[in-house]
Amino acid sequence: MKKTQTKILLVDDEPDILEIVGYNLAQEGYQIVTASNGKDAIAKAQKELPDLIIMDVMMAEMDGMEACENIRKIPELNNVIITFLTARSEDYSQVAGFDAGADDYITKPIKPKLLVSKVKALLRRLKEQEVVSDTLNVGGIEINREEYKIIKGNVEIALPRKEFELFYLLASKPGKVFKRDEILDKVWGNEVVVGGRTIDVHIRKLREKIGEDLFKTIKGVGYKFEV
Repeated sequence: MKKTQTKILLVDDEPDILEIVGYNLAQEGYQIVTASNGKDAIAKAQKELPDLIIMDVMMAEMDGMEACENIRKIPELNNVIITFLTARSEDYSQVAGFDAGADDYITKPIKPKLLVSKVKALLRRLKEQEVVSDTLNVGGIEINREEYKIIKGNVEIALPRKEFELFYLLASKPGKVFKRDEILDKVWGNEVVVGGRTIDVHIRKLREKIGEDLFKTIKGVGYKFEV
């Protein structure tokens, strides 16, 4: 993906934030679209189909949480990456943000260079995951779903079925936070009744076999895979 083809929707009710953040991202070659509230954000998102939405939480007319929930219901925006950029740093606000469907949560104030780096990391998710048939290549790791085989650094790693399915789910969208309920539903489904500790144990085993730093715990929410 070329940066000139990458479109970012900025949503904030403070004109200064839109101007400063928009300027710094435009300097990197991104195409910038802006909105000043949640309702406007939904309309702009449907019209512009951005690759990334950076949105404030506290806004008039419709706040960012509600706007995020609504955007997640729009089929053509299914793959858009959404991150909140807000002064709300409380744990419960971050949990609510992820519950609303956000992929990430960035707190203000933040230096422009760091924000640009975070944006680049978010957008890498769109180009890093390469799915060919039943094979996923991400972060130098090859995952063959058909053969239940993982190769890292030319070394094959054997995983039991559920560990493999959990790893495949997390690696299919690097950086995305998967909530516990979503993991239980997609990996275990209705097979058996399992608790949250089951996920924790499987994550611990994946860390031991594949890499401690690749699996991040988001307190009170779930887990994500980072490369």
